[in-house]
Amino acid sequence: MIQKNQPEISVIIPTFNRVHTLPRAIDSVLSQTVQSKEIIVVDDGSTDDTQAVLVDYPELRIFSKDNRGVSAARNVGIEKASGEWLAFLDSDDEWLPEKLETQWAAICNNDKLICHTEEIWIRNGERVNQMKKHQKFGGWIYEKCLPLCVISPSSVMIHTSIFEEVGLFDESLEVCEDYDLWLRICSKYPILFIDEPLIVKYGGHEDQLSRKYWGMDRFRVKALEKMISSGELNNEQKKATVDILIQKCEIISNGMKKRKKDDDVLKWEEKLKIYLSF
Repeated sequence: MIQKNQPEISVIIPTFNRVHTLPRAIDSVLSQTVQSKEIIVVDDGSTDDTQAVLVDYPELRIFSKDNRGVSAARNVGIEKASGEWLAFLDSDDEWLPEKLETQWAAICNNDKLICHTEEIWIRNGERVNQMKKHQKFGGWIYEKCLPLCVISPSSVMIHTSIFEEVGLFDESLEVCEDYDLWLRICSKYPILFIDEPLIVKYGGHEDQLSRKYWGMDRFRVKALEKMISSGELNNEQKKATVDILIQKCEIISNGMKKRKKDDDVLKWEEKLKIYLSF
């Protein structure tokens, strides 16, 4: 049973060379109608003026590390956090003022250990509509998480016990590390969804990881294969996972053919045969 008193929320902001957006993210946390217990900023080896900006925020807990990626930065924040609940915020996003208050009220009324929200998308300075494939859901949503990531890290509030059960972010994944984590969580826990935009996600900038890496499905396949090999899926979840793996292997194989990468085509066709035989 969730204790419905003042929540102990640790906010975790990983950042790397985001000096122009980091203050907006931090200010959106400080402007919350329910204040967090602590705000942890993990500087993932920034080479810009990030440290100079952070000096202006004495209330922060700041940790600096060598550049090892967003997963490692988030994991540092998780390990350093003292709150019972964690809320993540990417340093190029921002929260609306009632984000934490609204989530906490919903969590108390529903007794769930993880909650995410609807979001506003801004691309190159203009608001855009999300496509149908990005639709958000609540409940037992493992199958709905298989095609692509439908939970934004910046929208999540999560109880620390979940990480004790499923583990931390996978630091071996350059991208799709959130997709990987949500699969592990959603296979075991029901998700609370608030159908109200409580965060603003900004896109279109050059340093977005989704723009840095081509063929995102290659990384999703790694996460899907982890789920299969875990041995923890029920029969329905396993079948759905294999079906998506087949789809993604076909997509990647066709992409390799267009690029005339014959060796890679053979690798993906062999992988496809494995899952077609399941």
